[in-house]
Amino acid sequence: MPEGDTVLQTATRLHAALAGQVLTRSDLRVPRFATADLTGRTVLDVTARGKHLLTRIEGGLTLHSHLRMDGAWRVFSPDERWRGSPGHQIRAILGNTEHTAVGYRLPVLELLRTDEEDRAVGHLGPDLLGPDWNPGLALDRLLAAPDRPLGEALLDQRNLAGIGNVYKCELCFLARVTPWLPVGALPDGVLPRLVALAERLLHANRDRPTRTTTIASELRTPPNRGLARSPAPDTGHPRPRPPHRVQERLFVYGRARRPCLRCGTPIRLADQDDRPTYWCSRCQSGPTP
Repeated sequence: MPEGDTVLQTATRLHAALAGQVLTRSDLRVPRFATADLTGRTVLDVTARGKHLLTRIEGGLTLHSHLRMDGAWRVFSPDERWRGSPGHQIRAILGNTEHTAVGYRLPVLELLRTDEEDRAVGHLGPDLLGPDWNPGLALDRLLAAPDRPLGEALLDQRNLAGIGNVYKCELCFLARVTPWLPVGALPDGVLPRLVALAERLLHANRDRPTRTTTIASELRTPPNRGLARSPAPDTGHPRPRPPHRVQERLFVYGRARRPCLRCGTPIRLADQDDRPTYWCSRCQSGPTP
């Protein structure tokens, strides 16, 4: 699932292609809005809110979309052949004289009044990449359910918006706890530093090319530092090796059965709330499935 930094990149591309331009083509291929015609209206802006995209259009309208697991928006020039997915997966087309934005496999696509956007995104917590970012509020929401597993709490967009499964796994590794450890069981001071690190990493990755999120190479200190006390004892393992291959941009995510970059123990994989979850059984303390 695209995470907050990737969704922000998508919003930036769509804004550059559509904002300030009059729509000359409009095609929403979902039954409820199939008859809606947006041609002749100017796109005002495209904004990311957590993992949601809001395309605001003249006349008080907003096209709300969410990419979920494999949705995508692609932008093409007038003479460019549309590519990447078969035509039957197209759910939306917005075009002007210079660009055409094509939405593929969009599981959420709805047209609503701009003054009713809260109906779609009002439930979200503070956005890690947004102007409303409020670490204190994010902490309060995370701590409101101290018995909840940390991994689930980090993914709950009502607590803080923008973290997906990749960041969940990586942040738990950096905190040296398993994603199944209850939020309230974290040592004092760790959660505030974890929230601050989440903001730092999303900001660091927001300008990288799509699908090249990097965690390991972004850190200038080893993963067991920078989060105050570590809940795991100091085992004397060497510091993590800096990643030297594309596959080692991340410490644990997608690295099942490969050696941990800190201690060499094979990374483990299990589901948490139906999402693949990666962790190191030696470096991370806490309950496991």
